[in-house]
Amino acid sequence: MDEPIRYMMDCDALPEKYPTHMHDPGFWESLGRAIATFGFLEDILAKAIFSFTATKPYTIYSEEEFQQVYAKWLQKLERALTDQLWNLIESYGKAVREHPDSTIGNLDELIDQLKEASRIRNVICHGSWRLPDSYGASIPFFVNRKQERFEKPIDTKFLDQVQRHTTKLICDIINTVTHMGWQFPGSKGPGKPVW
Repeated sequence: MDEPIRYMMDCDALPEKYPTHMHDPGFWESLGRAIATFGFLEDILAKAIFSFTATKPYTIYSEEEFQQVYAKWLQKLERALTDQLWNLIESYGKAVREHPDSTIGNLDELIDQLKEASRIRNVICHGSWRLPDSYGASIPFFVNRKQERFEKPIDTKFLDQVQRHTTKLICDIINTVTHMGWQFPGSKGPGKPVW
């Protein structure tokens, strides 16, 4: 049996910024801004979960009952700090539905939009970016848990649109808190402070 010929990558010979060197820097800026906006969306969802769960009225008759409710609330807050986007969306929807003073009329529509945005977020965050075409668009290699492969070319215009849409969703979530008369946590906006 012949001895195999072995090879090693010459990392010093790679092009600068490899493997991202073939895309325009504006593409990477738009991708980074879209991803960063999704990170901010997760932060806003966690604060909204806090707002709805902290302001939910309870009828409590004993210290023991209070301790049980408080312990469950702390668990919800801990999950809000560590959950990924999809679970945060689910927790947010549940917190809004369980709050008797919630004023949002289109919660199901907002949740659907958030879940659709989450699917795009998974592609842009976890996809492996292929070479761009002559228009600067790239189809990231991404397969979801249903074994569906993402096939849409993504360019700077698409990424900028995703970023703007995610910003709109962030505003919609904040409005679900502020419309109830509460100040959104971490802001200096109007309304009664939640905590």
